[in-house]
Amino acid sequence: MSLALSPRMEIAVPRLRVWLVFVAGLFVSLSLSAQETSAKTPREIVAEACVLMDVDQQKALVEGLGTASADEVVPLLAKWKEGEIFQYQDAAGNNLAVLLDGEADGDEKFALVALADGKPVTAEDGKPVRMSKDDLYMADTDSSLRRVMKGVTDRLALSSPDVAKRMRAVQDTGLEQDLAKLPLLEQLATTEKSSKVKHALAEAMAMVKLRSEDMAVREAAVKELGSMGSIASQGSIKTIRDDAEKAGQVSLVAACTKAQADIDSHVTFVNSAGTVFRGLSKGSILLIAAIGLAITFGLMGVINMAHGELIVVGAYTTYMVQNIFAKWNLSGFAGDAYFLVAIPASFLSAALVGLILERGIIRFLYKRPLESLLATWGVSMVMQQLFRLIFGANNVQVDSPGFLSGNWTVNDIVFGWNRVFVIGFAVLIIFLTWATLNKTSLGMLIRAVMQNRNMAACMGIRTERVNMMTFAFGSGLAGLAGAFLSQIGNVGPNLGQDYIVDSFMT
Repeated sequence: MSLALSPRMEIAVPRLRVWLVFVAGLFVSLSLSAQETSAKTPREIVAEACVLMDVDQQKALVEGLGTASADEVVPLLAKWKEGEIFQYQDAAGNNLAVLLDGEADGDEKFALVALADGKPVTAEDGKPVRMSKDDLYMADTDSSLRRVMKGVTDRLALSSPDVAKRMRAVQDTGLEQDLAKLPLLEQLATTEKSSKVKHALAEAMAMVKLRSEDMAVREAAVKELGSMGSIASQGSIKTIRDDAEKAGQVSLVAACTKAQADIDSHVTFVNSAGTVFRGLSKGSILLIAAIGLAITFGLMGVINMAHGELIVVGAYTTYMVQNIFAKWNLSGFAGDAYFLVAIPASFLSAALVGLILERGIIRFLYKRPLESLLATWGVSMVMQQLFRLIFGANNVQVDSPGFLSGNWTVNDIVFGWNRVFVIGFAVLIIFLTWATLNKTSLGMLIRAVMQNRNMAACMGIRTERVNMMTFAFGSGLAGLAGAFLSQIGNVGPNLGQDYIVDSFMT
């Protein structure tokens, strides 16, 4: 049995087939276009946007970079905003986004590199194109496009795989207090895994809510920031409190007052803890220097007023080792390893200076404390002048190695890695000094000479050699103190004078 179609239906069937073919073709075309766009690299997208005349099209292309890699996109957008990307028209009349490559020649002309692929731009004859900046049109950006760029870079930073970068981006977003970014922060808070970043997100969202038109939302945000002890929000809360007082908003004023009191209490605690930590690190250095003094004065009975200058010897040794590594153009951990070399070098250099001092002056002044005090004070003056002649009168800067440059932050208390290292190494030095004096043959000889020099000599102990080694050991400890001091302050000729009295008191 067959069905007969009416004439009207017979006409409709071909039309339907035409529409189906059209829709299928349109779908395939859009799919291919989307694949082509998604296949473009960030360089190609930025290069395309730079030569467009329509700002809306530029914005659309830049917005599409929000899912790309921040390491690629951020430098490209920065170059665009800073006017480092130019437009060049080739022989075929095509506009290309280009960068200047290398240094200018005598005619102030630069080689050009295509932004899209990084290849040199060549003329029809294959020779590299060289042009001056004045002959090129700079790829401009207006304020609306720059806002879109900033939004993209902010989003990329907030989703960075690096926790430290993500943390900084969250903190910066909170300080901006842009309500338009609140949904993005709330979305990130649901997927964030790092507890530190989660805390920063909560603080940032509360700071953004301070700009809300709803008083209840602002009041809740103020209470949350107060409970967090948010130091960054102090200024904003004070402004809200002043405005609330003028508007007669009693509950908001009370919330701001309590939040300010909570934050002030937190600031006091943070400052006190930071002061204690800095005192421990500096006290650790003084303790190392004081142990050296205790060995020379307590064991040998010599008042060494040049002990501070032995500290400076260690500090300048660290500076010299740093310069040697810098001349070798070492980078990464190899360059940072200078400090690991400087630690034993500072001990040995200060010990050598102490050895020369003991052989040249101190050995003639045993049991003559006043004369040894005056003589070593004169030596300290001479050494200060030598430092000025060799290194100059100004302070020199010793940079901390990369592995000591960061910090560990706990509840807004910053523990610098350099100071943590100093404290830990000071404990190690104290233990090694105790072990040397109590568990080695050298320590036994030192203690024997200290208790009774004449009896030790009668027992066959070479007291002069023991005195020499003891003084060198104490001087070496002063050199170690100088190496550590170089990590928390500047190094100068008068550094020893700033610490000699404190070392005696310690």
